[in-house]
Amino acid sequence: MKAAVAAGPKAAIAAGPKAAIAAVLPIVGAVALDAVLADPARWHPVAGFGRMAAAAELSLYGDTRAAGVRFVALNVGPPIAAGVLVERLLRGRPAVRGLLLAAVTWTTLGGTSLIREGQRMAELLDGGDLDAARGRLGYLCARSSDGLNSAELSRATVESLAENTSDAVVAPLFWAALGGLPAVIGYRAVNTLDAMVGYRSERYQNFGWAAARLDDLANLLPARFTAVLTCVLAPTADGSVRSAWRVLRRDASHHPSPNAGHPEAAFAGALGVSLGGVNVYGDAVEDRGTLGDGPAPQIADIRRAARLSRRVALAAAGVLAAKSALLAARAAARSARPE
Repeated sequence: MKAAVAAGPKAAIAAGPKAAIAAVLPIVGAVALDAVLADPARWHPVAGFGRMAAAAELSLYGDTRAAGVRFVALNVGPPIAAGVLVERLLRGRPAVRGLLLAAVTWTTLGGTSLIREGQRMAELLDGGDLDAARGRLGYLCARSSDGLNSAELSRATVESLAENTSDAVVAPLFWAALGGLPAVIGYRAVNTLDAMVGYRSERYQNFGWAAARLDDLANLLPARFTAVLTCVLAPTADGSVRSAWRVLRRDASHHPSPNAGHPEAAFAGALGVSLGGVNVYGDAVEDRGTLGDGPAPQIADIRRAARLSRRVALAAAGVLAAKSALLAARAAARSARPE
């Protein structure tokens, strides 16, 4: 009995660090894999999901919100259920669960590819190849690039870097840390459906409503987390925390999206440029308001935005990993204490 009681404190002390390491592994591992491998060149799970969703749309499409709800439920529900099942099967095997979550989260990240696309756009614009830059813009966003000049292409690139820092990097890490496999799989499924059908076009005005609203909800906290980190890191982009925070608070609501305006306004303030304005998406024209006080972004600002995006991503990973480690260590220590 004495030996068992004596072992209690030792077990509690040992359990904390082990649990912390297992909790940190998914975030650190996913970021490391993305940095080294970027997006999988072949057999990308997200691309496969997109193809299946596109096939499902052919049979489920209807010009009603109810049809859109069914489409989302049938495409998002099964992946989440699979994530829940795997989590249960791996209960009590934290190392295996951590490795799997790291691999799955990696497939949902787009940070390295995002930076590379931004840098590629800067190179094309530096070389004066506007036609190639217009063609390349489609890798970053869905807006029409016909007739855009260098300044407009620079603005589009900086805005895409800002928004996708949240959508493609911080949000997947956020949901992986918060809810494990079901949450990160569900987030990427919802975000992919939004990219496919979440438009205010004639075809998707009603059918895409559910995907767009669910994506808004899923990005509510990550977008604001991204914006706060951007403000904090503004000095690393030759900006100021105060200016970035002022622009964020004043201008984020000018954007028609309830979420995208936050990282975009924070980037505008941190970089000292003006973002927003009129964009064309197919047949639709959208006024995204004005974000920031400075001049229009130039080519050099694309590179500054890319560096800021990388730093925000690393900061988010650090904060989320630390949070996960702390909570896991506390929980393990409590469970290891003798009654």
